[in-house]
Amino acid sequence: MTSNPILDEIHATRQALLAEHNGDLHAYVEAARKRAITSGRPIVQPKQRTNHCIEVADQPQSDGNTVPSTR
Repeated sequence: MTSNPILDEIHATRQALLAEHNGDLHAYVEAARKRAITSGRPIVQPKQRTNHCIEVADQPQSDGNTVPSTR
């Protein structure tokens, strides 16, 4: 298999970031969450879709076709 320098860099960066937290992914994610909160930048909180929205999206249209919802 040939080497891809972009993927090699991504993997090396991932390993370096995890090494900073002793390989603990949970600790890394928690630190990233804290950095995001203290950055002062707005954080988007998407609204959760309800079952009603999903059911309505699956209803047939006037031409008889249905538009499947993305779940």
